[in-house]
Parts: sequence; C-alpha cells; structure tokens
Amino acid sequence: MNSTVKRTIFGVLFLAVMLGGLLFHEILYTILFAFITFVMLKEFYSMTMGEAYKQSQRSATVGGVIFFLSANSYFFGGFHLTSLVGMGLLVIFLLMVESIFTYKENDEFLKTGYLYAGLLYIGLPLALSNAVVFRTGEFSGLLMVAFFCIIWASDVGAYCFGMLLGQKSWSKKMCPAISPKKSWAGFWGGMLMAMLAGAILYWTGLFAFPIWHCLIVSALMHVTGVLGDLFESLWKRSTGVKDSGNLIPGHGGLMDRFDSALFAIPTGFFYLLIFGLV
Repeated sequence: MNSTVKRTIFGVLFLAVMLGGLLFHEILYTILFAFITFVMLKEFYSMTMGEAYKQSQRSATVGGVIFFLSANSYFFGGFHLTSLVGMGLLVIFLLMVESIFTYKENDEFLKTGYLYAGLLYIGLPLALSNAVVFRTGEFSGLLMVAFFCIIWASDVGAYCFGMLLGQKSWSKKMCPAISPKKSWAGFWGGMLMAMLAGAILYWTGLFAFPIWHCLIVSALMHVTGVLGDLFESLWKRSTGVKDSGNLIPGHGGLMDRFDSALFAIPTGFFYLLIFGLV
C-alpha cells in the first residue's frame, strides 16, 4: 500500500476513534484516555529505559493509569481532592519502595528517574484532561474537540508552509540540532492556521468566548504545541529512536500523535480558567 494512502487511512481512523471517545459517552472517553495513558507511558519507558527495571516500568505504567482514573473520579464528583493527591503520592512512594527491593548489584539505578519523569511529563497532563471534559460536573467533550481542532490545524499549517517555504535556502530553521526540518516559515504558517481555526470555532459556537480570547488562546496553544513537539523530538534524538512506537501505521506511536497536546491542552484550559471563561 502506498505510504501516503496508508497514512491517510489510518489518520482518518485515528480521528474517528478520538471523536467517538470525546463526543458519545463518558465511559468511552474514560476507556480511550486510560488506554492512551497506558500506551504513551509504555512507549516512553521503552524509549528511555530499554530493558532496565522492566517490572518498575510496568508498575509505573499501571500507576499512571490508576492516577488517571482517580482524577476521572475526582472531576466527576466521586473523589475528594485529598484522596486524589494522596493517590498520586502513593504511586510515587510505592515506586520508590519497589526500587529498593528490586535493586541488584550493577543495576542502572539512575534510570529509575525516568519513571517519575514519565508520570510528570505524560501521566499528569492526561490526568488533568478530565478537568476539561468534566469542568461543569457533567461530561462534555466539545471543548476538548475544539482544542484538538486547533492543534491539528496548527500541525497542518506548519507542515504545509514548512514544505512550501521552509526548505528554501533563505528560510531559517527553528532548532536544527533537535528537528532539522522545522522552520520559522512552518511556525508562522501553523500560527496562522491555528488562529484561523480559533476564529472558525468562534463563528460555529464551539468556542463560546469573546473573539479576541479565541484568537489569543489559539496562538498560545500553537506556541506551546510546537514546544511539546520539539520536547518529544529531543527525547527521541537523545535516545536514538525515530518514532516512539508503531501502533498507528504511517504515524508512529501515540507519543508522536499527542506530543503537542501534552503542552497545548493544559495551556488552553488554564488560560480560559484564569480569565473565568470556564
């Protein structure tokens, strides 16, 4: 199968699964995002730790999912904040205890730091996604869909403008040591498309906020989304891998699909929260 056709087919399937999980029922959302949490943590630990501390990798992955489900229960109204914080601290504590009793001479103990890095980098933002969909006490994935529309528009704009203008001899690269293909032309093209998406969301009513807030939040999400993309690229370059996984043919792993979202969605939500819009 042609790589472009394969990428398109699986891209559409990925989009359908995401929309189904965010628009139909809270149970579908919970299952989908618990699965995303599990796979992304598994990819991160495999990429950074390899075969070291495999049991601790499994424990941290399960702990990240438990923390996600605890946050799900908290934002849906069935969990107290102290219980949520306590659950997070318990996961960290148990990982520390496990490392004590599983340590063997000549083990690469410093690699266990990646366990906590993964929970902070991946587990925490995905757990906080519950705040977006349960912000009123009832399930609604529309705001999350709007956030993803901005992220996807940013990605498409960056790709198109980057391919059209970013490879010219006069075009400046953003971070050539991390991602040689990323250019400032792509960055500004992505910014334009993200803000256009924000304006369209305003006109369609999916963003029920003043237009200037819609444009600002779209621009901020684009900037932090690019940073999230570069941050994941830094991890991959440092560990010598091309893709975080191969779950989605033609697209790589889930980390490759959600790298921007890990930074952009918290940015968008906290901006709206600070200005009392959600």
